[in-house]
Amino acid sequence: MFLSQIRQRRSIRKYTETSIEPEKLEKIVETILRSPSSRGYNPWEFVVVTEKTLLEKLSKTKSHGSSFLKNAALGIVICADPATTDTWIEDATIAALMGQLAAESLGLGSCWIQIRARQHDSKTMAQAYIAELLNIPANLNVESVIAIGYAAEDKPVKKSTDLQYGKVKLNNYRHPYRP
Repeated sequence: MFLSQIRQRRSIRKYTETSIEPEKLEKIVETILRSPSSRGYNPWEFVVVTEKTLLEKLSKTKSHGSSFLKNAALGIVICADPATTDTWIEDATIAALMGQLAAESLGLGSCWIQIRARQHDSKTMAQAYIAELLNIPANLNVESVIAIGYAAEDKPVKKSTDLQYGKVKLNNYRHPYRP
């Protein structure tokens, strides 16, 4: 079942107006809290956003690549404390992916939105915009936001023949992996 979900999963940017049921939200939250973390430091923290007015404001985080958040039923802001561990970026990214996979398993669509090192406008970083909007403490960095909702688009599954097997080597960089 896991491989089937991986094959089906696509980045969804169009959502219906259907709210996410509380029990599904709880399963997504539980999943991100169970995310693997280097040395078990768990530097991540999350802001779960369901309020439409906040989702609308979050959709303006960047000039490109966040506008679809306004139509999502849920946004999960993935933060981490860089003072906790040098792997805070990796740990936060793993948590984000776990949330996306949980959403897929529950029949929901999702899309990852890069925040770290991105601009809100010419004067403000996207991270600073979100931190101010959601009262996120200064010790936390915002890594990403996950948009989640019921998909209003149907994207075709990527074909196995379209996968970049040329980027996979076997035992040595000079030996291509062949499935």
